[in-house]
Amino acid sequence: MTKDDPVKAVEREFAVLFRRSRSMSGTIARQLHPDVGAAAYGLLLQLQQTGGSRLTDLAAFFGIGKPTLSRQVRLLESLGFVERSGDEADRRAVTLRLTEEGLARLTATQEARRERFRRILNTWPREDVDDLGRLLHQFNELQF
Repeated sequence: MTKDDPVKAVEREFAVLFRRSRSMSGTIARQLHPDVGAAAYGLLLQLQQTGGSRLTDLAAFFGIGKPTLSRQVRLLESLGFVERSGDEADRRAVTLRLTEEGLARLTATQEARRERFRRILNTWPREDVDDLGRLLHQFNELQF
């Protein structure tokens, strides 16, 4: 790391982290099913976090078009991971939700991912792990 420009060092380390994260997401997604990619995995995570979302809201969240998102949704529906239900707020709209199968498989892969992080970080002092979590949270709260 360079002492002259800490922002340059942070940018470089984030670039490495993002590359590794994309690779890890693809690997984890394929554990759900060989046809599931990183983008579909991200969609499942968002549905888990929100408890269900409309297609238009998901497209806006991910910054992608509805046709692209619709392809991912069709795949996840065909695998039995996602289902459509009526939207209580707007009877014309449809809400996407995880199925019981989708939630169970997603939860299992998340626990496997957490276990991998535990193995990676188990040599670090607890305070360093706490600091890393706190600082990442602080960074992620920033508005870009």
